[in-house]
Amino acid sequence: MPASIILSNLSLSTPDGRSLLSNIDLTFASERTGLVGRNGVGKTTLLASMSGEHVPQSGRVLVNGSIGMLRQDAQLPAGATVADLFGVRPALELLHRAERGEASADDVAEVDWTLEARLEAALARLGFDPSPGTELSCLSGGQITRVRLAALVFAEPDFLLLDEPTNNLDRDGRKSVTDLLAAWRGGAIIVSHDRDLLETMDAIVELTSLGATRYGGNWSSFRAQRAVEFAAVKHDLAHAEKRLSEIDGKAQMAAERKARKDSGGRNKRAKGDMPRILAGARKDRSEDSGGKNAQIAERQRAEAREAVDAARRRIEILQPFSVKLAATGLPAGREVLWLDGVSAGYRPDQPVLRDLSFAVVGPERVALVGPNGSGKTTLLKLIAGELCPLAGIVRVRPDFALFDQKVSLLDPAFTILDNFRRLNPKAGANECHAALARFMFRADAALQIVGSLSGGQMFRAGLACVLGGRTPPSLLILDEPTNHLDLESIEAVEAGLRAYDGALLVVSHDEAFLQAIGITRRIDVAAKALRTHGGII
Repeated sequence: MPASIILSNLSLSTPDGRSLLSNIDLTFASERTGLVGRNGVGKTTLLASMSGEHVPQSGRVLVNGSIGMLRQDAQLPAGATVADLFGVRPALELLHRAERGEASADDVAEVDWTLEARLEAALARLGFDPSPGTELSCLSGGQITRVRLAALVFAEPDFLLLDEPTNNLDRDGRKSVTDLLAAWRGGAIIVSHDRDLLETMDAIVELTSLGATRYGGNWSSFRAQRAVEFAAVKHDLAHAEKRLSEIDGKAQMAAERKARKDSGGRNKRAKGDMPRILAGARKDRSEDSGGKNAQIAERQRAEAREAVDAARRRIEILQPFSVKLAATGLPAGREVLWLDGVSAGYRPDQPVLRDLSFAVVGPERVALVGPNGSGKTTLLKLIAGELCPLAGIVRVRPDFALFDQKVSLLDPAFTILDNFRRLNPKAGANECHAALARFMFRADAALQIVGSLSGGQMFRAGLACVLGGRTPPSLLILDEPTNHLDLESIEAVEAGLRAYDGALLVVSHDEAFLQAIGITRRIDVAAKALRTHGGII
């Protein structure tokens, strides 16, 4: 039987009983499927249900074949090695004893003489080749992700279930994952916000509050189909609103006609123009007819309102985010950042950056690129004043804002509105609410406590508080802004940054994001150091 995963009438909930997804029917075969949707909608829980780690609230999960699962938050035991992650430490030890001539005849019969070659081949597919005895505690998060993926490939499952496999990976790491999946011949279900990776998919499944929808093709095809849906649902909304208006108008006219007729009947009865028995019968018929007509009108009105509400719910899911911002007034020739001969690090004898010089002038959009560990985050801390240079000069305009991955410029104990007022003390009440509404924090949504927000909501709130005021800062500094954000949140951040007319300095490995926000120049931190110091960083 071909490998497959079949979900039948599946409903999922959180451990505290909050409903996530209801009545999901999906079938996954030997193809690459991207799983997308807002943070918190249930993507990770759905993967866990397929792997057997989460018990559904109701429904069935039928798996034909074996599964290999990559989790975002897997805990690694102390002292674990690369060989432990592959599950081959005992087999490797037996192989090495046999090679030294220390194994018994029975042991030699059990030796896998191809083991080391297969280990090397699996690691090579992910572009990373540590020795099997390397402790995982010595590796970076991105390197551990590569090793974990290599271990999954080594096990040769029928299905790969991958939860955000390119998070924390540099450009080379992302490419290795993309290349791996391009050559994968089994099934793969990938939760990801990496649009370059999603471009290689055979299908996209979108999870929303309305359920699950499958789209054939890659990310670009999915976006095109969504655009067609958006146009159709806007037409449906206009039609539903027109229908509701017509029903309300007819109901009003009917009520007015009945009122005139009833008034005429009362006048005749008052004058005594008709017998009392006949007048009473007509009154009863009128009331009975009026009641039936009112019921019909109310049923039609309820159906029309439901059509309007359904179209609006779909609009909320499909509508792209856009925003208008006040101008920074930054002229083209104004210097916003200047570094001259800067060396920096956390120990004087081991600088991370050496003799680095560059400038950002006017509303440039500059990306700091380079592999993990090349010093990009260190450079941002230096510019922000969180780290003092070991040598050289750093000069930056005072009106800048730094967005780290935790959006630390917001106070998590206060509401979004309170944070906006703190960062924009001259703004009036109407101005505050209008600015937050432009970033989709309308009415009570602006009163949410920042610490309770999702990652995407928090980043959008940070943009609203910093960019939504009368005079946005002339320089924004962003450190991996798309990490852990869902695709909808990333697109909202992109829309906000496209509307911003100041200077940008961005650290990101997300090529689609860099293109979307209009990067005009790239500074390779590692390459600058290599050119200056012959490879010493």
